[in-house]
Amino acid sequence: MLNGQRFPFIERTNSAGLSSTMPYVPITLTYRNRAVETMALLDTGASVNVLPYEVGLQLGAIWEAQTVPLQLSGNFAQLEARGLVLSATVGEFPSVLLAFAWTQSREAPLILGHMNFFLEFDICFYRADLAFELRSRSSSSPNP
Repeated sequence: MLNGQRFPFIERTNSAGLSSTMPYVPITLTYRNRAVETMALLDTGASVNVLPYEVGLQLGAIWEAQTVPLQLSGNFAQLEARGLVLSATVGEFPSVLLAFAWTQSREAPLILGHMNFFLEFDICFYRADLAFELRSRSSSSPNP
């Protein structure tokens, strides 16, 4: 992929002791004057970006102040979620605004999905190489 940045898949072990290698990307989320550096799962099956409750709190967001209710599906269908827009920096790319479904789940991973991470970045997966590549759709290359 031209002008992309390559990332390795990351091995993670769940609470049951099962490990898997998945496409996690380092991301810095910013809300107002607070920033959190974390890892996010790229999920081609996710319709929306999902923000775990604790990460929202670390950013200084106030649950009651978020007035846009969202309906999640799948494993999170029974959980309440509210819309929250954050600035996000992935790798060396310029910051972008991402809309998240902030869930009250303390167990949900930070998920990057179609609305709107996959609208901001083109992604090419190289599963056999345990790697993936991102390219920003708003710029032709990462910052030097």
